[in-house]
Amino acid sequence: MLSKNQIKLITSLQQKKYRDQHQLFVAEGNKLVSDLIEANVEVEFLIYTKEWKASNSISRKTKINNRIETDALQIKKISTLKTPSSVIAVFKIPSRIIDKADIQNSLSLVLDDVQDPGNLGTIIRVADWFGIKHIFCSPNTVDLYNPKVIQATMGAISSVSVIYTKLEELILQYKNPSFPIYGTFLEGEIIYNCKLQKKGFIIMGNEGKGVSEKIQNLVTNKLYIPDFPNGKAVSESLNVSVATSIICSEFRRQEF
Repeated sequence: MLSKNQIKLITSLQQKKYRDQHQLFVAEGNKLVSDLIEANVEVEFLIYTKEWKASNSISRKTKINNRIETDALQIKKISTLKTPSSVIAVFKIPSRIIDKADIQNSLSLVLDDVQDPGNLGTIIRVADWFGIKHIFCSPNTVDLYNPKVIQATMGAISSVSVIYTKLEELILQYKNPSFPIYGTFLEGEIIYNCKLQKKGFIIMGNEGKGVSEKIQNLVTNKLYIPDFPNGKAVSESLNVSVATSIICSEFRRQEF
């Protein structure tokens, strides 16, 4: 069974300051936990019910030192979900290594103060689907290891490297005539008319404010996602994760 100290530790990880302090994060649900284990993310605790253990082989195949079999009542105490799963794992936050050569020759997403956990989680899933391996986030972007972000990624967090950094310094480090900096703007060129490259940064802005002015000034290629039909009154803007999906889809479509 879980001890009081373990319960206290795990529930504290709902807050960023304790995730940073302990370098740990929590994942809930069979698919998410299994995907992270199979991706060799180091496990601190694996907590599960007897029923889950009987029907899942992942825990038997992997070396995990701290396995805790418990009941649904105790899992409910540490879960952030309305309907708790039968398995919860605490993982060590992995270190991220930036391969500069890889970034120079591929597409990366750059998120300028995205605030909604669901949006960040969905964007990570989108990146994974379209083969984008790096996402750079401004320091004020919602924390990657927020439980709501983790759940929204549906395991894609194990396949995409998410790095927090000062965006202006990052962009200036890579920006050159052969490495475009893309961004979406109302005054941009219609994306379906653009010849898009296979490398560069795709900048996505804050849900309410868009791309910040200092980052706008570094954009070399302004793109616009048109509404249909032209001239008809529509919603003011697209959700940032929806817009990211459309943009990534068009970049990859042009490679076929």
